[in-house]
Amino acid sequence: MPPGADRPMESRGVPPGPYRATKLWNEVTTSFRAGMPLRKHRQHFKKYGNCFTAGEAVDWLYDLLRNNSNFGPEVTRQQTIQLLRKFLKNHVIEDIKGRWGSENVDDNNQLFRFPAASPLKTPPRRHPELRKNIENFSKDKDSIFKLRNLSRRTPKKHGLHLSQENAEKIKHEIIKEDQENAADNRELSQENVEEVWRYVILIYLQTILGVPSLEEVINPKQVIPQYIMYNMANTSKHGVVILQNKSDDLPHWVLSAMKCLANWPRSNDMNNPTYVGFERDVFRTIADYFLDLPEPLLTFEYYELFVNILGLLQPHLERVAIDALQLCCLLLPPPNRRKLQLLMRMISRMSQNVDMPKLHDTMGTRSLMIHTFSRCVLCCAEEVDLDELLAGRLVSFLMDHHQEILQVPSYLQTAVEKHLDYLKKGHIENPGDGLFAPLPTYSYCKQISAQEFDEQKVSTSQAAIAELLENIIKNRSLPLKEKRKKLKQFQKEYPLIYQKRFPTTESEAALFGDKPTIKQPMLILRKPKFRSLRY
Repeated sequence: MPPGADRPMESRGVPPGPYRATKLWNEVTTSFRAGMPLRKHRQHFKKYGNCFTAGEAVDWLYDLLRNNSNFGPEVTRQQTIQLLRKFLKNHVIEDIKGRWGSENVDDNNQLFRFPAASPLKTPPRRHPELRKNIENFSKDKDSIFKLRNLSRRTPKKHGLHLSQENAEKIKHEIIKEDQENAADNRELSQENVEEVWRYVILIYLQTILGVPSLEEVINPKQVIPQYIMYNMANTSKHGVVILQNKSDDLPHWVLSAMKCLANWPRSNDMNNPTYVGFERDVFRTIADYFLDLPEPLLTFEYYELFVNILGLLQPHLERVAIDALQLCCLLLPPPNRRKLQLLMRMISRMSQNVDMPKLHDTMGTRSLMIHTFSRCVLCCAEEVDLDELLAGRLVSFLMDHHQEILQVPSYLQTAVEKHLDYLKKGHIENPGDGLFAPLPTYSYCKQISAQEFDEQKVSTSQAAIAELLENIIKNRSLPLKEKRKKLKQFQKEYPLIYQKRFPTTESEAALFGDKPTIKQPMLILRKPKFRSLRY
């Protein structure tokens, strides 16, 4: 399709696989080049054809990104400008004099055009060492799990799991055989236990993502079973990881600052300063700590894995995304997982707290949280042009679903225990012989209309926000002036939810009993008729 041709601004969808960020870059640049309207412009008494202004490009690209499921509606205009600057740097666009390579683009009337050929990025070849490690893992796993004197009743391999009927049959055989050969049980080494954890979590993750293989997005050797086992076993009553080595924990002053903002204003007791701008200083202290970390909380090596999950972030795949992220976050080093848990709890509470003072002059609290912390949660070791947008999309989803995503999945512990038990008793030779716990199953929804899609956009967390709006409205003890102030702040933070509650200005005016702008007609009295005194 030639440049300037109109086309729907929709996501064609990039399937899971390696270098997904690069493929997304190619998708966005191709859509932009094909759909951006071109026309004549006049500048400095001279006409230029087939070009566009920077402001027009920002408008069009802003709508494209917000309607693309990979980025979502929370993309900001400033992020769009940053992406347009990267387009100029990478020669996706050039100014009307053919110059490119800098990032000199602002939201103004500067003229740009497309070059003769827009360069697409070529995904780099996979490092040969990665494939070698994967192949070695596949060869070694059989020898790791083989035990001597195995049962003759070992079940044959039937894909990822056994049918319910076969599982029940084998269960009865195992009970009978246990009574006869109780002395034949073998002790498992720590290496056996760790390899079972690695195998089980990878099988579950592959099944949830629905991909034929994980080798394109994660090297099995990157999965450290000790991290998974620690994250599963060492948690507080709220599910937060407890670290044995306190030197790996957040500094005390950072924890205190996070607690202060997470519980604002209840935590702001008389011992804390009350000067104007205090909360902004506290927030800046927290942000500086996380931004100075040597690597993102999701680590550099898992970047490709988390970017692939971003393609499941659609209304009908929300449950799949939650379950996949739940497993992936178990792979993190325990200090990283604890920091992620505490950070998500804090920014989620802050973004829903209408009593939180403004922390930025022009940006709302939720947008500020995403903008500030996205790159310290997810980014690539080498600069990737869509890093900020992809990270923002993920942080937004984590904020809304962090309680589910960062809790410990009980089914995983059950699956590992059963697998270890059967391995110990010699009923299976290696992990590939089958899982004795049911794998998660998903029913995918059929295609829905645009109206149905809009109705499903409001997630559970957004429903809670809508309930919060109702509480503000129905709070009779709140002074009218304060209520107006809170509702105005709420409207700025959550315009869609506010508009749904108050679709017209009349419905909003009815809440405050405002006088209507059009005066009601006065009571019309019939004028008496007077007779003339003249004859």
